[in-house]
Amino acid sequence: MIELNTEYSSSRKPHKPGSLPRNRLRFSFPEVHPQARFDLEFQRTLRIPDDGNDYPLPPGLGRFPLRHVDDFADRIPAPWREHGGVMLPMFQSEAMWINFDSPVGYPFLVKIAAGKINAVTGESWEDVPHQDPQDYLVIPDQPWLDGFCVEKGLIRQFVAAPLGSGYTVEEQITGEGAFGGLQIIAFPMKAEEWEKHRHRPRKRMMEIPPDALKCMASPDMGLAMGGRMEQKIDRDPYDFSVWDLEHRSRCYVHLANSISWRAITGEAPPTMPPTAEHYSEHGLPWFEYYSEAQAVEGSKILEGVRSVAEMDVEKPRGTGLLPENRTPDKVTIVRLGNKPGVVREF
Repeated sequence: MIELNTEYSSSRKPHKPGSLPRNRLRFSFPEVHPQARFDLEFQRTLRIPDDGNDYPLPPGLGRFPLRHVDDFADRIPAPWREHGGVMLPMFQSEAMWINFDSPVGYPFLVKIAAGKINAVTGESWEDVPHQDPQDYLVIPDQPWLDGFCVEKGLIRQFVAAPLGSGYTVEEQITGEGAFGGLQIIAFPMKAEEWEKHRHRPRKRMMEIPPDALKCMASPDMGLAMGGRMEQKIDRDPYDFSVWDLEHRSRCYVHLANSISWRAITGEAPPTMPPTAEHYSEHGLPWFEYYSEAQAVEGSKILEGVRSVAEMDVEKPRGTGLLPENRTPDKVTIVRLGNKPGVVREF
């Protein structure tokens, strides 16, 4: 199931119970185990400079608002109605990261795609997970995902770009912007395996506080590559047989720009976040997350995709997507470990 907190049935056909408390997307599998549940949220954040440097983790600046697309069926593009799911607003060139929260530590295998491109491997989307190479995340071991895995221990930040511009990862790899947005599919651990593992020491998920700022994006927007960031995609610590591949839950996440968001929902979009330069000028923290887990190798496919800044160089002056890309003079870093109550926040 997925709630908004959204829930789509973990059987084959999605459904939509309830509302969106605290703008969270909830995946739950009560028919597998009463504790088989996790929440996912999309965090607004700083767009890190794309200047060749490897940056620490930027903060969470509050959750993007989420709405069911079915609630606005007469105002959305036809493909959105066909796919269902949820939508959120982003400004062009705004950045995001995804936060995972499994309250009791129940493990899940989660696949994430931008358009139809796997964010871990750069391969075309498949519902079925693969272990070699690993094309998925394991939560709660993986607390966050900030972008595309381009090298071992390095990602490039998720940055919103309009479909048709040629900037999105989907367009650069496939030659067309057919889908945009995000696609997420989750598989729970088998109940009997959870009962074996549940009493072992486990990581505590990093909790994110209520919204600190607010956000914006465009119908049929996709995700392009931003700056380089230090973040590992952890290797699956379990035997592949522990995953219950008979039960799955999938959700489409559509992106809308500020003008479209207002037209569709009647709601004012949130404001733009501060720039990385302004944030650092005030001595506010960036984060470094320590984990002893082994990292998956980066994707050679994704490594070859050009970032927004790299593509802007070819554009006439003033016509690129990035309004600002200056390197901050000083970065204050807070180191995060696996300690209870540690928060990656503004």
